[in-house]
Amino acid sequence: MTALITGASGFVGGAVAERLRAGGERVIGLSRRPAPHADHVQMDLGAPDAIRRLTELRPAPEVIVHAAARAEPWGSAAQFHAGTVTTTAAIVRWAAALRPRPRLVHVSTASVLYSGRDRLDVRPDEETGLRFVGPYARTKAAAERMVRSYPGDWVILRPRAVFGPGDTALLPRLLDAADRARLPRFRRGPLSDLVFIDDLVDAVVEAGSAPWMVRRTLGVAGPESVDLQEVVGRVLAATGRAPAARVVPRGLAIAAAGAVERMWSATRPGREPPITRYALVAYACSFTFERPAASTAEPALLTGRTPLDEAIGRTLATLAADTLRNP
Repeated sequence: MTALITGASGFVGGAVAERLRAGGERVIGLSRRPAPHADHVQMDLGAPDAIRRLTELRPAPEVIVHAAARAEPWGSAAQFHAGTVTTTAAIVRWAAALRPRPRLVHVSTASVLYSGRDRLDVRPDEETGLRFVGPYARTKAAAERMVRSYPGDWVILRPRAVFGPGDTALLPRLLDAADRARLPRFRRGPLSDLVFIDDLVDAVVEAGSAPWMVRRTLGVAGPESVDLQEVVGRVLAATGRAPAARVVPRGLAIAAAGAVERMWSATRPGREPPITRYALVAYACSFTFERPAASTAEPALLTGRTPLDEAIGRTLATLAADTLRNP
């Protein structure tokens, strides 16, 4: 099998590419950044010549894993549109012209279903609304709509809070916030699904071939929902960091983050504020997917198998090794 992976220099795309290489599959990795692999092609999918350059790739893929997107928590509407919507449009248009058409596995996000309030037992394939907690979720929802217009086979995956070795966003940002005394503590920790990177890669690989997944939108979660604040507390303790001393009302923290965003936009345009409303909502609000019955043959939620203790341990070991290499 030949698989094309977009976002192949990133956390999720890179992990998928490594798994497929290890399994003997032929990989074509794409990303805007360089990567140390002979099969990697440096390409901006938002550029005007993207489709022409995609057409020149050989061999044509049988599976496309589209993991590229603007994943930063901050940026202009134009930046998010270019990094997420324009890139997806290029992939869909190019893939639709291929014969045979490849299967398109789109790595989306559970945040397309965030509301700024607690949401428990959410249907993984629930339709998105008209309001979103930020431009990242809004443009990922727009990318989903484009994928559903693809005339070939497609699968959309909605993972919630991906972490693990190689993570550059979730835990590193939480630890940085703790170091800067910007990580809030709430009276009641949010209940959350988490996804270990190996479990998400399992889901992506299965989506590349399983007939029952075609034209479905599926959630991806860990073995069980967890108290997110308790899990972060364990990570803080294991890395020698103290938890936040003062309890902050959740609603006040989210409102304050929104006020900081507005002030930053007015006074320091183009620079990421110290905290964003999206980040606060993702950390402070409960979000869990509806769990299928054990006997369900074709569930709307793909549930990982890696125990939480193992996932945390492997992640912390990688963080420690990275710290030793880059003190």
